Amino acid sequence: MRPGWVGALVEESFFVPCPLHEAAKKNEKNIFCLSCCASICPHCSPSHHHHPLLQVRRYVYNDVVRLDDLDKLVDCSYVQPYTINSAKVVFLKPRPQSRPFKGSGNVCLTCDRVLQEPHHFCSLSCKLDHVIAHGDINLSDILFIPPHQQHQHRHDNPRVDTGACMSTATSSDGSGGSGERGEATKRRKAAEMGSKKKGGFLSQILSLGRRRKGAPHRAPLC
Repeated sequence: MRPGWVGALVEESFFVPCPLHEAAKKNEKNIFCLSCCASICPHCSPSHHHHPLLQVRRYVYNDVVRLDDLDKLVDCSYVQPYTINSAKVVFLKPRPQSRPFKGSGNVCLTCDRVLQEPHHFCSLSCKLDHVIAHGDINLSDILFIPPHQQHQHRHDNPRVDTGACMSTATSSDGSGGSGERGEATKRRKAAEMGSKKKGGFLSQILSLGRRRKGAPHRAPLC
């Protein structure tokens, strides 16, 4: 059994009707609350506005989460991402296989699904099982928010925009993390600094609109 919120995330059922809002439209449970370790629907989110929330999406009957959102909470290195609607996503559970893979090649270390190099896991669940099987029972080496700190993290980030892609930023960047975590933090900060220097795509459009036109010149009469 996987510990903490991450264990509940990969074991929880999503995109089923919410029993608390049976008569409401769009009542599918597609949000995961890290504090409550449970799936909720958009109508439940106002009562969880002080909790860190994570948006879960659906792809070919499988539960996926955007890599940019999940990578802030748990180390997703070596988990194969997939591009869906111009965004990279990670599968929460291993996809069912019609037949076991036989032959040589790069496969998932847990379920033997064929993968692209240099990835070793097809889903977050497979990576968790592999890490636990090799001795890290508490998953402390890959979790950016340990299970015992999830309620403390809730107060550090009191509000989450549930209308957009629901994510939560970790408050433990750069302190006591692994080398991969520190590199990911540096890359995120470098990207943020680069976007500030460039001014962003919107500011570029506005600057084009503020350009002053030159004095008009009439064409010579023939």
